[in-house]
Amino acid sequence: SLCAAAARNLSYQELKDLKKASVLHIDVRERWEIDRFGKIPDSINIPLGELMEALQMDPTEFKELYNQKMPSKSDPVVFSCLAGTRSKRALGFAVSLGFS
Repeated sequence: SLCAAAARNLSYQELKDLKKASVLHIDVRERWEIDRFGKIPDSINIPLGELMEALQMDPTEFKELYNQKMPSKSDPVVFSCLAGTRSKRALGFAVSLGFS
């Protein structure tokens, strides 16, 4: 289950279509889960426990750590995890930090 915008679930095809439009895809699973179950192409892994800090980093530090441009508060971002619970929490964190 994937969620974006106002906690709306996305299908796999909707995510694929969004990724064509330069949406940042953040996978909030733990690193061991990525190792065990695989990385989603073109996503960046920021475990949920690191997300609040990551979204408040200096953009240069974010780029160095995650090899990706830090999203602005208005950039489209999609969060994903294994079952949808952590991605919904990630969305809540982002909204609480002013991301739209």
